[in-house]
Amino acid sequence: MKLKLKDIDTKAPHGVNKVKTKKELESILKDLDELQNLLYAEGKHSLLVVIQGMDASGKDGLTRDVFTSMNPQGVNVIPFKEPTKEELSHDFLWRIHQHAPCKGSIHIFNRSHYEDIIVTRVHGMTDDDTAKKRMRAINDFERLLTEHNHTHILKFYLHVSHKEQLDRLEERLSKPQKMWKYNPDDFNESKLWDRYMHYYEDAFEHCSDIPWHIIPADQNWYKSFLVAQTIQKTLKSLKMNYPGMKK
Repeated sequence: MKLKLKDIDTKAPHGVNKVKTKKELESILKDLDELQNLLYAEGKHSLLVVIQGMDASGKDGLTRDVFTSMNPQGVNVIPFKEPTKEELSHDFLWRIHQHAPCKGSIHIFNRSHYEDIIVTRVHGMTDDDTAKKRMRAINDFERLLTEHNHTHILKFYLHVSHKEQLDRLEERLSKPQKMWKYNPDDFNESKLWDRYMHYYEDAFEHCSDIPWHIIPADQNWYKSFLVAQTIQKTLKSLKMNYPGMKK
């Protein structure tokens, strides 16, 4: 059955305790610091974290809350903006592939190759036939990373409600510490909400060889907890060990 975002809650389930969850998050972050160090030292695996979501869904805040406790030597955040002239002269994955993580590292994509099958369709820059070809290429690309470079990919969609998004955009007009984020185009993009939801759902349906994690994002504490917990489970599943002394 095709996933429908409107049927998925954007808040934590009733009864989830905020204070307890935030304390558990603190413990997970300490564990992630050690796991990332182990990943870097062993040098056998890499982790690619793909973060997608509407404007004001909390992509930047999530990156800050979950990854700043780690050693920056082994973590790299790559924000994908509008393609440059040079990037447009190549295939759409060219600018993505050069930022794939090497063994021992964690790379975070703040937006990603999925922009090229979502935003481009919302604005009519890409037709459905082209998007289908791109989705096949995306599946092949992600398979290449996982099968040939021991890259573990976690794909997160930050599921914020339309009301919460508008509230956060309005906040950028009044709070000095958030005014730098203000972009009048964000309100224009918000008017296209239904089109975005449709094309996101299409991406989830056709690019799910590596599953998506739909993260309720109206409450930042719960969003960060779920993402950190998923990363912790993934890294622990690798059964990593520190290498011995070199002889």
